[in-house]
Amino acid sequence: MPGGERFGVNWISNYVRPKIRSLLPSAKHQISENEWVKCPESGQMVHHKDLEANQFVFPGSNYHVRMTAQQRFQLFFDGGEYAKVAVPDVAQDPLKFRDGRRYADRLKAAKTGTELQDAVLVGEGLLEGLPVLAAAQDFRFMAGSLGMAAGEAVITGMLRAVDKRVPFVLFAASGGARMQEGILSLMQMPRTTIAVQRLREARLPYIVVLTDPTTGGVTASYAMLGDVHIAEPGALICFAGPRVIQQTIREQLPEGFQRAEYLLEHGMIDMVVHRHNLRSTLAKLCRMMTAGGAVTKVGAGAERSHFNGSALDGRTIETLARGSDVIDAEPVDDSQRLEIRQPDKRDGDPKTRTLRGDSAHS
Repeated sequence: MPGGERFGVNWISNYVRPKIRSLLPSAKHQISENEWVKCPESGQMVHHKDLEANQFVFPGSNYHVRMTAQQRFQLFFDGGEYAKVAVPDVAQDPLKFRDGRRYADRLKAAKTGTELQDAVLVGEGLLEGLPVLAAAQDFRFMAGSLGMAAGEAVITGMLRAVDKRVPFVLFAASGGARMQEGILSLMQMPRTTIAVQRLREARLPYIVVLTDPTTGGVTASYAMLGDVHIAEPGALICFAGPRVIQQTIREQLPEGFQRAEYLLEHGMIDMVVHRHNLRSTLAKLCRMMTAGGAVTKVGAGAERSHFNGSALDGRTIETLARGSDVIDAEPVDDSQRLEIRQPDKRDGDPKTRTLRGDSAHS
């Protein structure tokens, strides 16, 4: 019968084949001893063991390969040793969502492929002997999207840092909010923002490391609320992607205008740090920002900035940046400055105001 035949095909496609695939070793995770990896930028071929030994950075082009949450923590904590922080359970599929595939099935596959419960891993350990708490987003888990479980993980990590009175470091990597959870996903943006405020009230350091890519609702919430924002070289950091913006405004955009180096030049982030220097830079920042009164003794006339209410020498961050192989910002030419047209108060005619890096001229 036609109906019976259709049922048989669907049963084979939806049940039998996935079951067989789950029993077979995944080719993605079976790396042979002679595996070579090609650099997306230069085409350089590097053996996978050499790439791993170089912290997943291609030696020729300095292209930074995306890392898993587990790999992040292995490089971040002393000796790669850390304790996982338990995260409260949340509803797995509250909207019973289904597109081309059931959301519950997507979650199951992501958990199997990443060995994570969701897109955020939270751990605590030592960073050059200093106790810290950290969270790392894993782009393999549904593009590191922000859902209820991921939001709960970030909040749990931040509140635990408040309880233990230690710095909190976030490694951001996300495609944005998780559409399968609808408004429940978007609600994680204000929830995580409140948790950041708890860190601020406790005067504890909150440092964000922006990795490739950090986009969408994550960029619009906790990823851009840190005391210091560090980016890895070449990382894509934005709300909407360049193609979406270009199609919306119908104008040609500058090359790489959402990459880390461009954002550093235009004041959106504080540093661009090579992965080899990232751990030492984070350790220096954590030590400075938890030093209390010792760091407030600065020379006469030195500018001060404040991190969660603790005064710091304004020159200290710059000195640290220049000593950590950070990419310096270049002066912006007048022709590239943003111009905003505003009505003149006297006659209503639009006047142009140019926003400069140091001050706004009316």
